[in-house]
Amino acid sequence: MTTRKQIVAGNWKMNGSKDLIDQISEAVSNQTFQADVIVFPPAMLIEQAASKGLTVGTQTVSEYKEGAYTGEIQASLAKSLGATYTLVGHSERRAIYGESDEDVANKFAQAQEQGLTPILCVGETEEERENGQTEQVVARQINAVITKLGVAALANSVIAYEPVWAIGTGKTASPEQAQAVHKFIRDLLSGNDKQIAQSLQLLYGGSVNEQNSELLFAQDDIDGGLIGGASLKPESFAAICRSAKG
Repeated sequence: MTTRKQIVAGNWKMNGSKDLIDQISEAVSNQTFQADVIVFPPAMLIEQAASKGLTVGTQTVSEYKEGAYTGEIQASLAKSLGATYTLVGHSERRAIYGESDEDVANKFAQAQEQGLTPILCVGETEEERENGQTEQVVARQINAVITKLGVAALANSVIAYEPVWAIGTGKTASPEQAQAVHKFIRDLLSGNDKQIAQSLQLLYGGSVNEQNSELLFAQDDIDGGLIGGASLKPESFAAICRSAKG
């Protein structure tokens, strides 16, 4: 079986400051973790975070290379400032800004073209889960990228399963619930390419904290987490990083 290194990624959303970068850097820089640690601060803080030696991503990128797109995040510029990753398709981008599966696939393509590793976010709403549509929704979101770029494009990416009903709500999928969806994702990918399916890192996102991270990260198909609110608390974030294995 392929050994996959775990990832702990902190998505700050529209929070954070220069001071928080210093605090997070201090909390994690003098420790040895078994996971790769990534922070996703607001775009204006990417350069400072990178200068502190942190591995940095941007929270979104434009699907366009350049042009008259006021307020968009240019993938190549984020890369030049020190970003190495980007989130694409976060549920808030889908729900609040109306990003479609096609938009997300286009952003995924642009990110890779500019040398960023995309973390593709997928997940269902509470209503979709109650209607038994979890697998249908997750498959549709992943297949949008496969249809556009082919399954080989996923070899240089990460997928984060984030049930929308568990983001910022305090609700968390049980380790068993989360594992079941992660296994579904890996099985779905295996139908296209078994090697990619076994090597691809799958993260869980949804109210992960220092109390539940160890059990979640211990599941066979969960390779770390996409952390929201707890990533803004230096000691909590460091504790989550310590709970990751391999």
